[in-house]
Amino acid sequence: MTHSILVTGAGGQVAHELAIAESEHQIVALSEQQLDITDPEQISEAFKEYHPDVVINAAAYTQVDRAEEETSIAYAINRDAVANLAQACSRIDSPLLHISTDYVFDGNKSGAYCEDDEIESAGVYGASKAAGDAVLQSVLERHIILRTSWVFSATGNNFVKTMLRLGGERDELSIVNDQHGGPTSAHSIATALLQIANRYLRDDEIEWGTYHFCGQPETTWYGFAKRIFRQAKGFDNLKLNGIPTSEYPTPAARPLNSVLDCSKYVTQFKAAQPDWREDLDKVLGQLGYLS
Repeated sequence: MTHSILVTGAGGQVAHELAIAESEHQIVALSEQQLDITDPEQISEAFKEYHPDVVINAAAYTQVDRAEEETSIAYAINRDAVANLAQACSRIDSPLLHISTDYVFDGNKSGAYCEDDEIESAGVYGASKAAGDAVLQSVLERHIILRTSWVFSATGNNFVKTMLRLGGERDELSIVNDQHGGPTSAHSIATALLQIANRYLRDDEIEWGTYHFCGQPETTWYGFAKRIFRQAKGFDNLKLNGIPTSEYPTPAARPLNSVLDCSKYVTQFKAAQPDWREDLDKVLGQLGYLS
């Protein structure tokens, strides 16, 4: 039996991967122009048209620095719109799979963050995402919150594409080397979300709630950049320098530790944590940079 999976935020990296994924089910990915999730009436109309059996929210306000000034916009998309979707899903008895972020943590923990660690965001972006997570937990029992980190792909704006652009413009780059995390490809996130959706649509038992999902092994932005330029062709003479966060000030504070413990996800869904280095090679190949 074919089911309908409705995806929001089709302009983003993960939604793009979901839209092009092979699936036995019908995947309908709607952009902000097609579905403004801050408008409950538009959500209601979309649900009437597509009758989704599962909804995946891949829409978010992700401008970390701009969020410090555009607080109301960040909360409208990351909190209020999530409430709209959760309430709409409740009315049609459909689960909501929702993407969250490592930024809900302040980054001061010495080890990897677990799902039940205290939420303490360092900036508006993380706080608005945490607020969206909280409202989803309170409104809709059947939900998955998938917290991830350092998302990259061949589309959209991300660290990999920024590094390739800057590496082509300069002879030397300075990259922060004291922020730790797990780069995660949008393709791997999309795959994980579809595996969860498919499991539910097969009537398999789901343990609803919050899960961490990111790439391994742990690295730094400097380590990530070093791998990019080691694997990509055309950057043999580029010099990379590692610098502390204090030498790269930004309007919004970044967590020094974004490492997520993914053991709950691995155990519950019997799926391996992705190796970001393998995913990076695929993205570099898609962009035409692979050596």
